[in-house]
Amino acid sequence: MRVVDEKTPAKAARAVVKGLVAYNTAKAGKAKYKRFAVSVRDDRDEIRGGIVAYTIWNWCFIELLWLDEAARGGGFGTELMQRAEAIAAERGARHVYVDTFSFQGDGFYQGLGYETFGELTEFPPGHRRIWLKKDLP
Repeated sequence: MRVVDEKTPAKAARAVVKGLVAYNTAKAGKAKYKRFAVSVRDDRDEIRGGIVAYTIWNWCFIELLWLDEAARGGGFGTELMQRAEAIAAERGARHVYVDTFSFQGDGFYQGLGYETFGELTEFPPGHRRIWLKKDLP
């Protein structure tokens, strides 16, 4: 065996994912990974924001949350999070977690009952990357 720097990572990434999924399944059971999205649309049916998340085991991970500048401050972020939490709970999730940057949604998530469980300073320089979680009822 030898260690190789891959010129194109796609094949190696597929092999690593396949091996890791098999290992995790053997140790923790079938993950039942299921992705979902909820959007905010304007009168022309254009997407002006949204949330992309997935459920796995008894957790939900908020992958992405974005709102167009015009949609901010109107309660849409809270509504998106509440809808994501409801979908997660319907799927059997008992917890939700998210990561954000200090210049994005740090205080927003805490206002929704999320608590910080991890943080990296200077990521990106001058800011923090923050992980937050919340238990669902």
